Amino acid sequence: MNNILEVKNLKTYFPVREGVIRKTVGYVRAVDDVSFDVKPRRVFALVGESGCGKSTTGLSVVRLIKPTSGQIIFEGEDLSKLSEEQMRLKRRDMQFIFQNPYASLNPRMNVYQLLAEPLKTHFNLSPKEQDKKILDMLDKIGMTEDQLWRYPHQFSGGQKQRISIARALITKPRFVVADEPVSALDVSIQAQVINLLIALQKEMQLSMVFISHDLNVVRFISQDLAVMYLGSIMERGDTRLIYEHPMHPYSRALLDAVPKLEPGKKQKRSHLKGEVPNPANPPKGCPFSPRCERAKDICFKEKPQLLEYKDRFVACHYPLED
Repeated sequence: MNNILEVKNLKTYFPVREGVIRKTVGYVRAVDDVSFDVKPRRVFALVGESGCGKSTTGLSVVRLIKPTSGQIIFEGEDLSKLSEEQMRLKRRDMQFIFQNPYASLNPRMNVYQLLAEPLKTHFNLSPKEQDKKILDMLDKIGMTEDQLWRYPHQFSGGQKQRISIARALITKPRFVVADEPVSALDVSIQAQVINLLIALQKEMQLSMVFISHDLNVVRFISQDLAVMYLGSIMERGDTRLIYEHPMHPYSRALLDAVPKLEPGKKQKRSHLKGEVPNPANPPKGCPFSPRCERAKDICFKEKPQLLEYKDRFVACHYPLED
């Protein structure tokens, strides 16, 4: 199976400036040498603690943030070499669903204008053709024609996110990045939006990068998974296999933190010590070494590479076997 997206050695650094002349004194390594593949019609999930670089990775992949270095190969073409105008044309086929619908929707545009804008940008449609596409998409997200002329402030959070999803998918892209699309919603609404995304992903045969810190949601929606920590991928592979048998100590700690509803059974937990290091001054060796109970001398000196180990890829000198 050919990959629709291949990310190779992606780095996105942000300069740290000080003083009156704003001299660059260092860099925040938000994404530090990340590599992964996305297969056609599958959902690839990125998980990790807040601040680990998940969202920056997603924004870099679709070049809403310009990466510092690395390759982003979409359908055989390296996006990192395209001009802004060439990239604008590519956005018809690759879209982004933002985390906060309250901020991503223009409050001065009604639903019709919000959905018509990407169609006007990427297609040359007659008014009749444009209206048909808008009504078809409105039906897919479970909203009605009479809501077309309302403005974002007249909708609930769940309805706003449905509109954001419709706006991203109305051009019929082949690839979508969904950046924590339910984290800003009430728990009662999250399941509805997740089910809508799953249904649309299958119906439209989308390839998707799904970014989340909610491990229960990720297990439900994705087939492939990467665990990020401090800008790097710690473990990558089949979602089910990683959930059943995590091989990186950080993956194990994340999964142990998820409450399990098993009455009468005591839950075993891995305890993380300390805080997440500063990405502007990451530790030498393994990024996770200051918090890892299994760390040995080599872990503090040499950064492990993400290498194939048994049935997945692991960046650890001493992967978990049990």
